[in-house]
Amino acid sequence: MDDYAVVLNAGSSSLKFCVYRRPGQEVWRLEVRGQVDAIGAAARFSVKDAAGNTIGEHRVDADVHDARTALMFVATWLGARYSGANVIGVGHRVVHGGAQYAGPTIITPEVLENLRALIPLAPLHQPYNLAAIDAVTERLPGVPQVACFDTSFHRGQPPVAELVPLPRDLCRAGLQRYGFHGLSYEYIASVLPEVAPEVAGGRVIVAHLGSGASMCAMQVGRSVDSTLGFTALDGLCMGTRPGALDPGVVLYLFQGLGLSAKEVETILYKKSGLLGISGLSNDMRTLLGSAEPAARLAVEYFVYRAAKEIGALTAALGGIDALVFTGGIGENSAEIRRRICEASAWVGVALDRDEPGPKGARISTADSRVSVWVIPTNEELMIARHTGRLLGVIPAQTGQAVRASAGSTSWQ
Repeated sequence: MDDYAVVLNAGSSSLKFCVYRRPGQEVWRLEVRGQVDAIGAAARFSVKDAAGNTIGEHRVDADVHDARTALMFVATWLGARYSGANVIGVGHRVVHGGAQYAGPTIITPEVLENLRALIPLAPLHQPYNLAAIDAVTERLPGVPQVACFDTSFHRGQPPVAELVPLPRDLCRAGLQRYGFHGLSYEYIASVLPEVAPEVAGGRVIVAHLGSGASMCAMQVGRSVDSTLGFTALDGLCMGTRPGALDPGVVLYLFQGLGLSAKEVETILYKKSGLLGISGLSNDMRTLLGSAEPAARLAVEYFVYRAAKEIGALTAALGGIDALVFTGGIGENSAEIRRRICEASAWVGVALDRDEPGPKGARISTADSRVSVWVIPTNEELMIARHTGRLLGVIPAQTGQAVRASAGSTSWQ
């Protein structure tokens, strides 16, 4: 019987899911990809097959108002579609694993408590990631779950790259640079030997550019440094987050303006970055299409910060052999890629004038000293791989089959 793995990525207002199938001992293959979005408002369910064809799309009941009820809805749909399927486990994207988890781990009550302690370090993501785990435990108590962390890929960096330069007694409480988007970077590192074997073992900077944005310096496929640090606020300008910011600004928000901790948190996580600069939108497509000076400034700052971080990471690597663009903006915006590459020409980047090329292709000229690539990321496949690897040692009889009779609301 084929193995199936369910992958969940839960956010504050959406629940994304994928189902992967593994025939025998072959590689994991995507079966369906879907989501419930606008949770808490007019929630909507949509799902597509592996070819991108829509196989379901409709509004859902008002009862779907949080991660738990969204999971219950998805579980009912999966149970009806995959009745009798051998689901070996559920893999979750969990943003923060702290210093303790250097790789994916099977979820136990102790692991879950450790992850709850990290909520203050990722308040926009961690609570919703863990709520999905709780919901699966309630609905499918016999199905193993695996937590795959956005921080794990960066463990093993040089100590100097993880350092937060504050008093040592404070740092012992867990103050260090963790880095994020690790599942994306891990996927890129895994496909580089096939896509770009000539640079896979070299000095590569990967730019994961989206609403959340960061860069990672990799050498021989391992993380050496990254732009995100203690939290997901550092480094590049993002959709609603500022990126690198003088800590004195935060002090002034408290001391000079008298703002509360909650107000400052809201400003830093939800009102800054592209949205804050433009006063218009956090969507790069909207900003690129706008003639408003503030929108243009937001785009210019995004590019400026990206080029500046490429320079810094090039220094950390002692040079650069390749630059890889990924993420929503990195994969889809030729304009942003062009501007960043032009600003980075001094390191040896020469972009092909015929760009954009197909995704997964080299987009720099043949004589460019630094090759430039566009490689779509696939965090969900990375989670499926980890889930299968960790749970592959579990005897088959401990897996739980999905069995749902017509109209059933539970997996039995």
